[in-house]
Amino acid sequence: MTAKADGLYIMLISVHGLIRGRDLELGRDADTGGQIIYVAELARALVAHPDVARVDLLTRMVVDAKVDEAYAAPEEEIAPGAHIIRLPCGPRRYLRKEVLWPHLDSFADHALHHIRRVGWVPDVIHGHYADAGYVGARLAGLLGVPLVYTGHSLGREKQRRLIDQGLKPESIEKQYNISLRVEAEEYALDNAAFVVASTSQEVEQQYSLYDNYQPGRMVVIPPGVDLERFRAPPRGMTKPPIYHELARFLREPRKPMILALSRADERKNIRTLVRAYGEHPALQELANLVVVAGNRDDIETLDKGARLVMTELLMLIDRYDLYGKVAYPKHHESQDVPIFYRLAAQRHGVFVNPALTEPFGLTLIEAAASGLPLVATEDGGPRDIIGYCKNGLLIDPLDAKAMGEAIHDALSDRARWTRWAKSGITGARRRFSWSGHANTYLREIKRVLKESQRARLTRAKSKLPVSDRVIITDVDNTLIGNEQALAAFLERLREAEGRLVFGVATGRRVEAAVRALKEWHVPAPDLLVAAVGTEIYYGPKLVPDVGYQHHLAYRWEPERLRAVIEELPGVRLQEGEEQRPFKISYFIDPDIAPSVRKIHRLLRQQNLHANVVYSHGMYLDLLPVRASKGGAIRYLSLRWGIPIEHVLVVGDSGNDEEMLSGNTLGVVVGNHSEELEKLRGRERIYFAEGTYAWGIIEGMDHYDFLGAMAPRDERSVVV
Repeated sequence: MTAKADGLYIMLISVHGLIRGRDLELGRDADTGGQIIYVAELARALVAHPDVARVDLLTRMVVDAKVDEAYAAPEEEIAPGAHIIRLPCGPRRYLRKEVLWPHLDSFADHALHHIRRVGWVPDVIHGHYADAGYVGARLAGLLGVPLVYTGHSLGREKQRRLIDQGLKPESIEKQYNISLRVEAEEYALDNAAFVVASTSQEVEQQYSLYDNYQPGRMVVIPPGVDLERFRAPPRGMTKPPIYHELARFLREPRKPMILALSRADERKNIRTLVRAYGEHPALQELANLVVVAGNRDDIETLDKGARLVMTELLMLIDRYDLYGKVAYPKHHESQDVPIFYRLAAQRHGVFVNPALTEPFGLTLIEAAASGLPLVATEDGGPRDIIGYCKNGLLIDPLDAKAMGEAIHDALSDRARWTRWAKSGITGARRRFSWSGHANTYLREIKRVLKESQRARLTRAKSKLPVSDRVIITDVDNTLIGNEQALAAFLERLREAEGRLVFGVATGRRVEAAVRALKEWHVPAPDLLVAAVGTEIYYGPKLVPDVGYQHHLAYRWEPERLRAVIEELPGVRLQEGEEQRPFKISYFIDPDIAPSVRKIHRLLRQQNLHANVVYSHGMYLDLLPVRASKGGAIRYLSLRWGIPIEHVLVVGDSGNDEEMLSGNTLGVVVGNHSEELEKLRGRERIYFAEGTYAWGIIEGMDHYDFLGAMAPRDERSVVV
């Protein structure tokens, strides 16, 4: 696995925020913070490794005049072999992450189409934050590949902190959709092969609040920092342009600088920092306070959360009369961020992170690498970073008085300040490089891939995104029923391994279908359509297609349907285990019961909508109007981008009729029910003479299914 051509394909997913490869708009809003730096730098670091061939970073496409047009570009190369891929996700305009939940399934579908375009199933999928964790879990299950998850910040911890501040649970739910977020986090944890955490505290205290807490599947890998950008100030450093922007606010701009750099987000706790400074006259004499809280043209145009934070900042400055002592610039570029740190370090200042919660805090490493000591919240990342770098003090983020004392203490001892500055530079370079992060990350990836193969957790990655042909066969009296025929067909499948997708479609419920396949020693299919086309599952783990369930719910009223049908003569409800969420099953006596046509008319007259399926002369199934074996196959064709003309379907009874009709390559086995005779002579439906699986093989040969895929009489004859 050392040759680049044979390297890994890693898919990163970070749905929300504004992500591009250059000039990141950090601090623009609550969704454009450290996470977007992390995922972009991770992509670059991974693709630079000799064991990685391709990295795709999937995010949301934004087409909005209020943001840069770069966010509308479908693809952006950020390094050779690494691309940002932007996919549709709900409305085209820029939206905050809390309102994206209804659109995540659509994002997952677009991701599948991207994989088909690439023609390569990723070796691993890595979801970042709760929304991408949900999408990543969906995709990993469908594709049969491992999921890696990074929470970045966690819903249960945020909820706890907000309640501590006095917010009511119903207010938190309304503003943050916190229950959806927590459920998505649980779903991601349930599916993750391993979880990347930034600190041991994050593992032990924050993830431990979850039902799916499995510390053995959690790996602490601290993020890296770009050591070329973040470095100590050179001797004789000249005043950069951003210095003059800060100097506009300050009466004595040469004083030491207390620097805070974050989004204008309530969680960043800027208010307590300003209170700490405003209530400490000696600190005001000693140093200036510089608050870099994103970019703005007009506070009125900011989103609600940022508007409240900035308004409160101005009110506190006025309350404590801090004019000439506090700078709060309106604009800065991404290239200004390292300069802020170097300016503060040159002035023998300090970097303060007063956030209520801080899972890691990339700004802390950036400041440390720049020779700037730290005063930071006693939570998560700061504990580990300051503990390792020995370059600052931890504080209670809710205690303004203690915060002010700690900052004053940090600035008052010049000898200790110098030791902290040197120690921070050394610690950042030793522990927090991106190359080191990538090495540890890939070691864990390879371990998981080896364990998956050894434990046979998956037979193989799904072939659905990359194959161009599918064979789907009924089970009873078609695939199974003759041992010799089945053995011959399975040998055909083995010979064609990797060239086609194998699926089954059955009227049985999924448990019964799987049991029958095992009894006949049929390997797990790539896809399974069960319960007369009302359920779709993928691979040996039987991952359900949730999107298909949503698709079927249209006009489905099971209780009303039962009430009407149970009044009819000659119709008897089957046992409970045969009933499914989208299938109501009856025994029917055709000599007593009304005809299927009359039943259909009766339902329509009652304004009820159902697909009525009669099979084997004794079964009657009511399905949603969108449900059938044929409907499921067409849904699969659209979902996975496989032309319907490249799908060979094989059946033997009436519930296979719709599956056999249309542009599929239809095959009816020789032992078929009389119900299918009416299809004889139709175009693209071949009636085989062979019975059971012999008929499947005969149909494959008729259509040259592993070759040109056309009926014999449609293929050119070369003399």
